[in-house]
Amino acid sequence: MSLKDKNALVTGGSRGLGLGLVEALVAHGAKVTVVARDADALGSVRARLGVATMSADVTDETAAHRILAEVRPDILALNAGTPPPMGRLDQLSWADFTATWETDVKAALYWLQAALNLPLKPGSRVLVGSSGAAVTGSPLSGGYAGAKRMLWFMAKYANGVSAQKNLGIRFQAIVPQQMVGDTGTGDAGANAYARAEGVKREEFLARFGAPMPPREFGEKVVAVLDDPKYAEGFAFGLKSSGVTMLEGAAA
Repeated sequence: MSLKDKNALVTGGSRGLGLGLVEALVAHGAKVTVVARDADALGSVRARLGVATMSADVTDETAAHRILAEVRPDILALNAGTPPPMGRLDQLSWADFTATWETDVKAALYWLQAALNLPLKPGSRVLVGSSGAAVTGSPLSGGYAGAKRMLWFMAKYANGVSAQKNLGIRFQAIVPQQMVGDTGTGDAGANAYARAEGVKREEFLARFGAPMPPREFGEKVVAVLDDPKYAEGFAFGLKSSGVTMLEGAAA
């Protein structure tokens, strides 16, 4: 789809990968609304990019329904999440282990349900942010890998509901396959793994190849939205080297 004048909403779009996506969407002519908790960060993004902003907790079920009913986006990008507490399996508390489930997965459930029950209009695209950890695991981040795999499954389940109800809404999973420095989750992971292996953070990140800064990540997500060859795909792996379809059209 052409993004010119499309109505896009990005959760967690005030920093990190979400902000990179917001920048790319704006550059391609979309009308963007950013949802996040930090009012100061939202104010900065609004002043710099001219986007609309809404301060809300993405795990607030009523906020998800209210905001989608008000904005009615053509594109919904579920990016918000919390950096996982890092530690070995034998060191983590239950609260640490489940932090990503309590934020990322809970938020996704409420926003996916709102998109399906409102519903968004036919032809809408919903992008669900997952992680390469959903494929390879992540032994120092507790339940993070499982939570990110669950998000992948939930996007697939949502496609099934959309088909059953004949809604015409397409749900797609976005899977960054390398750690991205200068982001909350990327830095938490890179620092923990580098420490565990006795190497510098930069050396650890270099193993993924060329860096993929947040704005470059955003451009790759825009390619998924804009390039017809990705229109019917379901899960997409994003690296600095390009976009790979990990899974074809969902049921």
